[in-house]
Amino acid sequence: MELAHSLLLNEEALAQITEAKRPVFIFEWLRFLDKVLVAANKVDVKEKQKKLVDQLTGLISSAPGPPTRKLLAKNLATLYSIGDTFTVFQTLDKCNDIIKSKDDTPAYLPTKLAAVACVGAFYEKMGRMLGSSFPDTINNLLKALKSAESQGRGEILLSLQKVLNGLGGAAASCHRDIYKNARSLLTDRSMAVRCAVAKCLSELQNEAVFMWTTELENMATLCFKALEGSNYGVRVAVAKLLGTVMATALMPKQAAVMRQNVKRATLEEVLELMATGFLRGGSGFLKSGGEMLKGGASVSREVRVGVTQAYVVFVTTLGGQWLERNFATFLSHVLDLVSHPRATQTHVEAVYSRRCVSFMLRATLGSLLGEKAQIAAGKEICQAISKQMRAVEAVVNDLNGENKTGTADVSASQHVMVCALKELGSIVQSLSATSSPLIQEPSIGLLETVTSVLLHPSMAARLAAAWCLRCIAMALPYQLTPLLDRCAERINNLKSSPEAVSGYSFAMAALLGGVHQCPLGIPHSKGKLVVSIAEDLLRTAAQNSRLSLQRTQAGWLLLGALMTLGPSLVRYHLPKMLLLWRNVFPRSQKELEAEKARGDSFTWQVTLEGRAGALCAMRSFVAHCPELLTEDVIRRLMTPIECAMTMISHVPAIIKVHGAHLKASAAMVRLRLYDILALLPPKTYEGIFNALLRELVAEFTLTDNSSNTTTSLLRSLCHYDDSVLMGSWLQETDHKSIEDQLQPNSASGSGALEHDPSSIYLRVPVGEAIPGPLPLGVSVIDASVALFGVVFPHVSFKHRLQMLDHFAECIKQAKGVRQQSVQLNIFTAVLSALKGLAENKSTLGPEEVRKSALALVMGALDNSNPILRCAAGEALGRMAQVVGEATFIARMAQTSFDKLKSARDVVSRTGHSLALGCLHRYVGGIGSGQHLKTSVSILLALAQDGSSHEVQTWALHSLALIVDSSGPMYRGYVEPTLSLVLTLLLTVPPSHTEVHQCLGRCLGALITTVGPELQGNGATISTIRSSCLVGCAIMQDHSDSLVQAAAISCLQQLHMFAPRHVNLSSLVPCLCVR
Repeated sequence: MELAHSLLLNEEALAQITEAKRPVFIFEWLRFLDKVLVAANKVDVKEKQKKLVDQLTGLISSAPGPPTRKLLAKNLATLYSIGDTFTVFQTLDKCNDIIKSKDDTPAYLPTKLAAVACVGAFYEKMGRMLGSSFPDTINNLLKALKSAESQGRGEILLSLQKVLNGLGGAAASCHRDIYKNARSLLTDRSMAVRCAVAKCLSELQNEAVFMWTTELENMATLCFKALEGSNYGVRVAVAKLLGTVMATALMPKQAAVMRQNVKRATLEEVLELMATGFLRGGSGFLKSGGEMLKGGASVSREVRVGVTQAYVVFVTTLGGQWLERNFATFLSHVLDLVSHPRATQTHVEAVYSRRCVSFMLRATLGSLLGEKAQIAAGKEICQAISKQMRAVEAVVNDLNGENKTGTADVSASQHVMVCALKELGSIVQSLSATSSPLIQEPSIGLLETVTSVLLHPSMAARLAAAWCLRCIAMALPYQLTPLLDRCAERINNLKSSPEAVSGYSFAMAALLGGVHQCPLGIPHSKGKLVVSIAEDLLRTAAQNSRLSLQRTQAGWLLLGALMTLGPSLVRYHLPKMLLLWRNVFPRSQKELEAEKARGDSFTWQVTLEGRAGALCAMRSFVAHCPELLTEDVIRRLMTPIECAMTMISHVPAIIKVHGAHLKASAAMVRLRLYDILALLPPKTYEGIFNALLRELVAEFTLTDNSSNTTTSLLRSLCHYDDSVLMGSWLQETDHKSIEDQLQPNSASGSGALEHDPSSIYLRVPVGEAIPGPLPLGVSVIDASVALFGVVFPHVSFKHRLQMLDHFAECIKQAKGVRQQSVQLNIFTAVLSALKGLAENKSTLGPEEVRKSALALVMGALDNSNPILRCAAGEALGRMAQVVGEATFIARMAQTSFDKLKSARDVVSRTGHSLALGCLHRYVGGIGSGQHLKTSVSILLALAQDGSSHEVQTWALHSLALIVDSSGPMYRGYVEPTLSLVLTLLLTVPPSHTEVHQCLGRCLGALITTVGPELQGNGATISTIRSSCLVGCAIMQDHSDSLVQAAAISCLQQLHMFAPRHVNLSSLVPCLCVR
């Protein structure tokens, strides 16, 4: 590689190396040239310029790969800007001739793309120095754009972006032509092209005034259409374009305004256009002052998420000062969005819209405003809440109950309340102690306003108010005890109001749940106060049927929250609690039978809710007071638990008699039961295994469930490293909270407090700002899957076989979409069970059990759903781990080898290549050593399959797993693997980011395998080391942040093993720029 470090390309050295290594040698020379040209003596450069230009232009025709052409174009442009420009037009003409060429063969494509890249680099670097040649160049590029394939379209658009950047306002005569040709490609089938168009148009709008004046509406419509069916990259690029165009329309750049007499758009017009996308999507505009049609199809989620990001770009572009001045208008606008009927057509859609609006507020308010401005914003939000609450009270007090529109207003107001209170809580929490003025200022009346929402008719609003009070107490711990006292007093005084009982109990539960975050805690006597209020509520629940439900729920909620205070406080109240738990369930089978015969639908609803509440408090006790779980206490807990288990089998008959509205309460009982059993030692409830497993299996195989609900646990049960195959790497992005709603499993990202009020006192999950339990239907399936994994290792082999055979039958019986749902749930349960076996160090069972499990798993390796294939690969690896027999592992590996040698379809090749990777991952290098050679040779061949980037991704991912798990045993395969990684880095288009991410993982694993050897000076080690450095350089220059992160990780490892050879001084400035 050292021979590549010269100003002129060392053609002799190039001729002596093998054909395969030449692209790397050329890339290394271009890298050296990139660094040296800027620092070189101008006289030296001018002396050698002619030869250098010949060598560089010669490389254009050598079919260079993406990273090489990027460096080649950059170097040529730098050379002309430093040296003489005599031959620049000649080189430009040469590039234009290549672009005009009628040769459309795939072999000639890299040459064309290199010429396009050079044109872009020339104009970006030299701009107006190239004189009046630009109209011809632009026309040439636009002509080529019409007939180019997707890679060509993307490269031409990025080149046009550079041309526009270099020429600035000078290219005005071509602006409309570029706009007309580019805009139609915003809906291109290739996502990479959509991204490129968005970047090109973002550059164009800097100078093209018409884009944010006469074409503003059309631009908005185009962006909404571009977001339909988009991926994450497109959403980010289009949001940036839309947000910037809207911001420019509102506040044009001074120079553009000076040149033309433009009519500026008003804030109302711009916000109305943005709202159209949020509420209507890409279906065009309506007349009559932008009034939205009510009803109709709901907006596509991709469009809504993209427009949400665009709002954030819009406000960020205008800046913090603008937001400070216009906050009232912006707040009113976004809260109107979430109260609009089109944003809340179903409950889940309403939750998604709330998430989007909360994201807009947090991403702008939280990052752009200073302390004083945030306090002012808090004041504004407080006024908005107060105004909404007054409107709601007017409707509630309207004695004429026939007011239909009033009911709709109350329903819409709950979503406004949730967003406003959530943001208010976030502001107070982020300001911490400095939020005092906001709380104490009497004219604001923040505490009174928030507390007033505890009486809102909607549960969602009451819970949001309770959460906001918890945030206030966390920020200002001295408020905790007074707030608790105030709520206790109100609950006693307003016992006859269902909303008050519910709202104030939520607030007390939320405050108790936050005590662990306050170092000073609360006085010991408050525990006694909570117990007496809860007892009183439960005792008086039966006195007034209008309040029965609320008092029952509130009583148990408070007792559940009390448990979070820990064993030192709960110890005193435990005998009373055990008595309460025992009394809420029938004592015997006889009592249960008698109970079935009496009661109506309402009393059954109260009974079921009461029992669900009792189990929930029990679960909270087991989770928060493990020290108090003596054998005697567990035995006494088991009595009500076993009663609940018996009762569950009778519930379907009760629902049949009293109506389907009891289904939700019954599901809540099951959820609470599964939750508590998952926390207790399985040995304690061995006696109910049979009945329990029947319930669990029926739950996740959807036996009694007509809807195709799927569990949300599958991704978390698959290995974290497999996220590149499942798309769940989005969890790492800033947009996680809104991107979640686009994931394929049921109700993904629709977490909301009202789905499970008990979450108000639980610890907030890591990475979340507020608890977000999923809808009940999904939560029950999740709980059943988790408990199945706990129970399965303790079940006899006979029962295991029966269940596995039953699973196969369930999948066979189901059809279409339902089959996918059932299969997803079953696979998650099987994975959960295998994980449980591994943790318990148990085996799977005899041959027939293995056979049944293997048939189930192997069938899914060919499934069209990538998540199922992923789960099947993971299950196969886990099976190998728990079986632990060499013959079994050999049989599984051989099956995949045979399949990969014969299969030609993408699905089989991806599934079985992952199976190989997972086998190695879970049995380690020694356990799978005899298969290493075959596995590596097959995966290296699959990784070169340029016809399918999906196959390449899965094969490279599996290869990385094998390199990782094999350790020193892989040393003999390092050179061929490294050679392949470099070749692919130099040839795979950068738009296939998943392939590049997997190449980064492979490179990192290879560096670890070679390890400290990298310090050596031998010829082989030097070649490996320089190859690794070249790979890092290519990835560092990639546009995708995850690929850049992989490059940094590889450099860190290289620096650890061979510090002398890694120059980190260049990495730090690069990190600062990112």
